[in-house]
Amino acid sequence: MAITAQAVMELRKKTGAGMMDCKRALTETDGDIDEAVKILRTKGLAAAAKKAHRSASEGMVVIVGDAAKMAVLELNCETDFVARNDDFQNFAKALAEQALASGVTDVEAFKALPFSEDENHTVEQMISQMVATIGENLVLNRIEIVEAGEGNALSSYIHGGGSIGVVVEGSAAAGDEALHDVALHIAASEPRFVNREEVTDDILATEKEIALKQAMEQGKPEHIAEKIVTGKMEKFFESEVLLEQPFAKDTSVTVGKHIEQSGGADATVVGFVRFKRGEETGKGE
Repeated sequence: MAITAQAVMELRKKTGAGMMDCKRALTETDGDIDEAVKILRTKGLAAAAKKAHRSASEGMVVIVGDAAKMAVLELNCETDFVARNDDFQNFAKALAEQALASGVTDVEAFKALPFSEDENHTVEQMISQMVATIGENLVLNRIEIVEAGEGNALSSYIHGGGSIGVVVEGSAAAGDEALHDVALHIAASEPRFVNREEVTDDILATEKEIALKQAMEQGKPEHIAEKIVTGKMEKFFESEVLLEQPFAKDTSVTVGKHIEQSGGADATVVGFVRFKRGEETGKGE
């Protein structure tokens, strides 16, 4: 089948691979983008999968709330200059405070609400007014509300003036300092899952398939290749699963062990939300 330029660009955006490599992979898979991603990753030509779906949006991530309940909100603009503007930042915080109070996380439903600081206008109308005032397009990208379960507490961290925002939920016994350290770790280490149980069968199958193909292409006998796959899967868990990652402040222990040392054998992390400015999705729980 004919491979369109649009398909090539989409694959390039997902993987960061070169144009010709993307085109060859799509040709090999008859235009199947997901299979083409696997081919590029197998050949080591694709960027890390976690870089998929990035955009170049500016703006900021805002977090408001306390240890029991927090709201995470991303408001985008066109330039970093506007993102550093006090009016923009205050408006983003006001939206986050309203999200926390209302509990509304659907963006379109939220935009239809009366604005908390001027109930004669809706949130959407106030965004339009800010566009006119600031002179750039503004986009309310996403909202997340996090509530701590019984016996748990929340902690948060904002990196780089709003480029990354993290809320982590864990055992209250661990203490705010330990949970805050885990939030910093999540911002830096970009885990995709809290524990192994969250990794879906589809993801496991894909990772095993890629690892096996890489081993076989290196000419390894099948029984050796299987052992290599097992080792690579352990490295996958260490890389992608929060509780199994080496803790950023002390790489001699895992994040899971750090929480246990802080709060006892039953202490753990149960969920997190990580927003990176410009990403389409950031939920990690």
